[in-house]
Amino acid sequence: MNVISTPHKLAGKITVPGSKSHTIRALILCAMAQGSSKVSNPLQSADCLSAASALPLLGAGLDFGDGSVWTVSGAGKNLHLPSDVVNVGNSGSLLYFLSPICSTFEGTSVFTGDASIRKRPVFHVADVIKQMGADAWCAIPKSKTCPLVVRGRADGKNVIRTEGSISSQYITGMMMAALRLPNGLTIELSDPKETPYLTMTKLWLEEFGASVQMTDDFKKISVTPPAKLLAKDFAIPSDWEGVAFPLIAALLTDSKITIENVDFSGSQGDDKIVDILRSVGADIVCDKNAATLTVTGGKPLSARNLPDQTLRVNISGFPDAICALAVAACFIEGKTVIEDAAVCRRKETDRIATLKVELEKLGAKIEETADTMTIYGGQKLRGGVVQSHDDHRIAMAAACMGLALPTGEQIEIVGAECAAVSFPRFYQLMNGLGCGFTERT
Repeated sequence: MNVISTPHKLAGKITVPGSKSHTIRALILCAMAQGSSKVSNPLQSADCLSAASALPLLGAGLDFGDGSVWTVSGAGKNLHLPSDVVNVGNSGSLLYFLSPICSTFEGTSVFTGDASIRKRPVFHVADVIKQMGADAWCAIPKSKTCPLVVRGRADGKNVIRTEGSISSQYITGMMMAALRLPNGLTIELSDPKETPYLTMTKLWLEEFGASVQMTDDFKKISVTPPAKLLAKDFAIPSDWEGVAFPLIAALLTDSKITIENVDFSGSQGDDKIVDILRSVGADIVCDKNAATLTVTGGKPLSARNLPDQTLRVNISGFPDAICALAVAACFIEGKTVIEDAAVCRRKETDRIATLKVELEKLGAKIEETADTMTIYGGQKLRGGVVQSHDDHRIAMAAACMGLALPTGEQIEIVGAECAAVSFPRFYQLMNGLGCGFTERT
């Protein structure tokens, strides 16, 4: 499916779906627990449905109910080796969370996924699983990608040492696996990145009664399991990674919208986007009591008053925001430098390279290094055809950019349906604000 985005003004209210990061953590931990858990406001996206499909393979159950509340029947002490190959679909989170957990079972597990997942590296996961006392390897000789084979049983007797800059996801997987190890697990990280997600995992494990010690620099993490993992009920907060798109859509156009049910708990690193955009003149009002953001656009955004007339963003803690920020930066007078961004190259796509290619089609001026992306705002932008590369955040960012182009221009996003990976009904919900997105099949 292709989507056409043309200049429009927005007005009204929108509620962003629940957080993908929270939903997948909730499903896996509730499946590991003993008893029945209710998960309200789950994200009903492709990645979360992949996680839901994996639960029965481990001995847990899931009832979707009316869709607003999912009931997980935890397997508890009867959690077992997956009864079939685990197909994670497009979910890197599921792959990297579940494979270390499955290393704690006696026997062999196999993980695969869609074409995108089968390009993503797993050698680092295999390495830590070996350190945990199990074994893991890529099924295809000389490959560094899925299918991944995991053979247990991990004993967790070793201190696990790994490079923290590769991804936070498999570190979360080890932290979850520690719940099944008699003495837990100690992990030592060099150069940790995406640290808000590690804090998120810590909070989730503590909800289930685990003891988690984490140094201020995130270089050492120790997890001690509770005596028994018991079921609990949870409400999933809205997804800040999703909030970013209606937020920039309103800011870049002569619009005023309110985003409802916003998570101000601080558990999602992507909430930093508010302060970043405010620093260049964005009109964003946070009402923590009402859990709303009110965004008023149509005002100039400029880095001219910042040091060196440059907006500098260290994105290592919230790399999924790079797509929304890169589009916003095209409209910010001055220069935007997104730094410490190498982790963004290891997502659904190499997002630095992909954004450069696709945004330059539209008149943007962008430079890249191994771990930075520099965007020169104030260029003469135009319409064009953008490839999504099956990356949900690329698709949504491009759709928002089309709303702010000069009159008469349009952006056509090829493969736009991938937005459903993290934001189901994105185009329909945004059209409720007046975006005027149209489909071309």
